[in-house]
Amino acid sequence: MEVMSGSCRFGLWFVHVWWSGAMIHHVLFSKSPLPGAVPPSFTRYCAGKEERFQSYESVATSYPTIYGQIYQAVRNVPYGETETYGEIAGTVSTSARVVGQAMRRNPTPLVIPCHRIVGKHHIGGFTPSPEIKEALILMEKKTRKRKQPG
Repeated sequence: MEVMSGSCRFGLWFVHVWWSGAMIHHVLFSKSPLPGAVPPSFTRYCAGKEERFQSYESVATSYPTIYGQIYQAVRNVPYGETETYGEIAGTVSTSARVVGQAMRRNPTPLVIPCHRIVGKHHIGGFTPSPEIKEALILMEKKTRKRKQPG
């Protein structure tokens, strides 16, 4: 199956996506656009709509390694919520440092929502900019708050 690519806008950034069918191969943030469209769920998500990307697979979860286990655990963190590196580490019986390394190497952010994983006393890193992580967390919290009754 042919790998397709494109981008959509998230604030001042563009989200580049490479995919084939339901398999997401790579996602990255860039200051410049990439020609082509992305799957509609990415456009909806970047527009502030709740999207969980559960209908997609990530190349990151294809291998039975500790990173694959970490990525599966991170996929279970609900939209609009965060967990710490230590909490994820406890789920898969590893260290917070290994979780941080896995997050840094995550090839498919948003599908594997590494932005939802934060430090105990700080937000943690995010490539290419921690400000994107902050914006994603804030957007998700606002979206969830708008959807709550009352």
